[in-house]
Amino acid sequence: MGTWSIWHWIVVLVIVMLVFGTKKLRNIGTDLGSAVRGFKEGVKESSADKPAESSPAQQSAKELGGRTIDAEVKDKQKA
Repeated sequence: MGTWSIWHWIVVLVIVMLVFGTKKLRNIGTDLGSAVRGFKEGVKESSADKPAESSPAQQSAKELGGRTIDAEVKDKQKA
């Protein structure tokens, strides 16, 4: 008997129900479902909390405490 038939699974299911009881199995299923639902909501909230991609100039201004530094950039060319 190398394969599991439907009768094997039915016997296993009956034994599990006798050991744990249907109420406990129902509670485990409910807890697992609410945990998965909470995880999905947490993932959606964390992706919604992320601000839109800002430019490097805006990021550096945030790092400087909101101060803006105005400067002129000149290219140096090697002759």
